[in-house]
Amino acid sequence: MASRPLSRVMKALLAPALALGATVGLASAPASAAVWNSCDQWGNTSLNGYTLYNNIWGSGAGSQCVWANSGTNWGVWADHPDTGGIKSYPDSKKVINKTITSLSSLTSNYNVTVPSSGAYNTSYDIWDTDHDYEIMLWVNHNGAVGPLGTPQGSVTLGGHTWNVYKGSNGHNEVFSFLRTSDSSSGSVSILPILKWIKDTKRWMGNETIGDVQFGYEITSSSGGLNFTTNNLTVSSS
Repeated sequence: MASRPLSRVMKALLAPALALGATVGLASAPASAAVWNSCDQWGNTSLNGYTLYNNIWGSGAGSQCVWANSGTNWGVWADHPDTGGIKSYPDSKKVINKTITSLSSLTSNYNVTVPSSGAYNTSYDIWDTDHDYEIMLWVNHNGAVGPLGTPQGSVTLGGHTWNVYKGSNGHNEVFSFLRTSDSSSGSVSILPILKWIKDTKRWMGNETIGDVQFGYEITSSSGGLNFTTNNLTVSSS
């Protein structure tokens, strides 16, 4: 089971310079031209209240390009070698900046098209503002990938049943929730999950949730694979 490396918060310090294939085209782009695209390692932009990020942070990565029609409709083409270790996490981020107890709701809808080959997970990555805690929600995964930490049993929360793992990467605590069956679309209520971690398990306090990210944690995609976020919305109140 592939272990998760150091926090992406440290990526700029730890990731080596990558030889990115700038000549690779945007194979995943739809027929109509995307409003934004980038093959840069840290390429990013803001659209419709979301920040899109190419985010090639792992060692041994290959080529990757991201495109977007909006902050909620975007995709990525990636050609990463069949080697161990996470290569990238192309994602869309929505800033929250509210404490858990001040939130009355935190919900998201997702609809994705993912490949049947390669090694990856499709996941939410939720951070507190101090980056002490990382909460991952895997809605699907494929290939030789696995969460960091030890099993903590299963729980039904936010409209889904999850297998729960708890661990640390040496920089922050990581709580991973793996959906017990793969899903390409659905709705998830994130707030009950945060309250369960805080109130039921007491693994963290009343943290300020900084942002909710959603994307593809890619370990391998040899030959070039497409990952498409047909729709993603994150809302809070």
